[in-house]
Amino acid sequence: MQLRDLTKGSTVFLGVIIAGYVSTSYVDQRFATQLDTNDPAVPACVGEDGSWKNWLWPNVPALSPKCE
Repeated sequence: MQLRDLTKGSTVFLGVIIAGYVSTSYVDQRFATQLDTNDPAVPACVGEDGSWKNWLWPNVPALSPKCE
């Protein structure tokens, strides 16, 4: 292995770590502020029309109960 190859590999490795940290910080700032921690937790539920209620995220939990 040449020093040049080691330098390239180390640079890529460091770049991936920095990109992961920056993207995690972005997601935390963007989506965590949407959650209101002052209100009591309202669980996600399925409405009569089949749509999800009380859920901000694009993925939905499986087996959520029907809304009352």
